[in-house]
Amino acid sequence: MKKTVSSMLVAGMAILAMSTTSCSQKVEAEPTLKEAFKDNFLMGVAVNADQVAGTDSLGKALAAKHFNSIVAENVMKCEKIHPQENEYFWDDADAFVKFGEENGMFIIGHCLVWHSQCAPWFLVDENGNDVDAETLKQRLRDHIYTVVGRYRGRVKGWDVVNEAIVEDGSYRDSGFYRILGEEFIPLAFRYAHEADPDAELYYNDYGMNVPGRRETVVKMVNDMKQRGLRIDAIGMQGHMGMDYPSIDEFEQSIEAFASTGCKVMITEWDMSALPTLTRSANVGDTIASQQSLNPYPDGLPEEVSREWNERMDKMMALFVKHSDVISRVTAWGVSDGDSWKNDWPMAGRTEYPLLFDRNYEVKPFLIKYLESDNK
Repeated sequence: MKKTVSSMLVAGMAILAMSTTSCSQKVEAEPTLKEAFKDNFLMGVAVNADQVAGTDSLGKALAAKHFNSIVAENVMKCEKIHPQENEYFWDDADAFVKFGEENGMFIIGHCLVWHSQCAPWFLVDENGNDVDAETLKQRLRDHIYTVVGRYRGRVKGWDVVNEAIVEDGSYRDSGFYRILGEEFIPLAFRYAHEADPDAELYYNDYGMNVPGRRETVVKMVNDMKQRGLRIDAIGMQGHMGMDYPSIDEFEQSIEAFASTGCKVMITEWDMSALPTLTRSANVGDTIASQQSLNPYPDGLPEEVSREWNERMDKMMALFVKHSDVISRVTAWGVSDGDSWKNDWPMAGRTEYPLLFDRNYEVKPFLIKYLESDNK
């Protein structure tokens, strides 16, 4: 029997509808990290200017697909966003915030006060000497008010102070500490809260498993809370190696920081797959290049990859175990090729520390979580 144009049109529309539904179901069912851990914590990632701009289009797509929180890797650091006393550069930071908003992400600014990557003018006078305390307070207030104020209501959380305590529990001898003493930290938190009363405020540091640093951070946070200052979370930078930190020590710190009433956040997570040269994450700590210290320039041996994945799996299991107090886990880069650990602490070093490899493929230890999400 000959079909009418009308019946053919109806059949065609039905096929199109089934095809569209099928494609939609396929997209919805495709597993992602943010869905796999939605009942545990936010899955975050540090993104760079190339990814936000789309120059690294694959990295940009991967960040949008798998993560529901982003942090600015470099574009909000003082030397980038405030290079001269009366000059701000907003383009890259604006694009970063827009990218997060377009993808419905929890946006985190990094960082307001840090001894490293601070604009050269910020701490000194016209003769290159440390400025006096009142001058630095005014500069600190102006910087925080301007940066936080620009993104008020849009950036949801700020790393207010970064890496102010050293391993033995003493305060780092930075320009901020030399000029203002311990008070520079409470001042920064007060200014940030005044600039955006609704934004979450964080203290962030590396090596947070070390007892000396842990004890001082707990005391500092409790003291600020007693003074009525707002601090919402403690960021435990997850810069790790195959032989550090001890999982037990790291867990003790999670529990100690949670005891302050703050949320705990695993920030800057990456794990070196290479022999440990330093346990520091201070970008200024470098060593001379040696070929023997770059053992895997062309890829990880299978045995090393297996050991790395097993250790990362144990760390993720620890985070899930404490997801009642851990609110976010953030990888410090999208894929291995992005990592700051390439060329650090020596030039020419090739690293493999992140959740996705150089081909933007997810690392094996995460597969079980993604498969579970897809069931």
